[in-house]
Amino acid sequence: MRSSLVPLALLALPFLEIAGFIVVGSKIGVLATLGLIFLSIFLGVFLLRVQGFGLIRKIREEAAAGRTPKRELVHGVMLVFAAFLLIIPGFITDVIGLLLFIPAVRDIGWRFISDRVVVVSSRGGQASHSDRSRVQDRVIELDPEDYSSKPDPDSPWNPKP
Repeated sequence: MRSSLVPLALLALPFLEIAGFIVVGSKIGVLATLGLIFLSIFLGVFLLRVQGFGLIRKIREEAAAGRTPKRELVHGVMLVFAAFLLIIPGFITDVIGLLLFIPAVRDIGWRFISDRVVVVSSRGGQASHSDRSRVQDRVIELDPEDYSSKPDPDSPWNPKP
């Protein structure tokens, strides 16, 4: 989705969710609609717990094998986002949230963002060569005369005498 369409989609989402409530409520009734909303909330919390523990295990296995767990970390973020979407009342967000709980859908999302993810480890040599070169491109080195650790006398944060 283009970035210029994201604000429009976020503004339209509440109206689409209200329309979804009206359509579903007219078909199955108010109490059943409310039951589905509460069921999706509990389902989101349950799936986050079950899938989250499995994901933590995979992250530990990758780290123990000496590999950076990029994919697993991104999947974890997607799981948290999916659970958040399930907890938000609404049928459209529930469908998107349930789709994100499917590993194949998360893999599709991983393919789109995998080249943008950089994981830097505190252990030496854990990041791959391409990861280190990306991080080094963002580092700005200064000589000691290029900066000063003295307080700025004109700063409004200095205590008044």
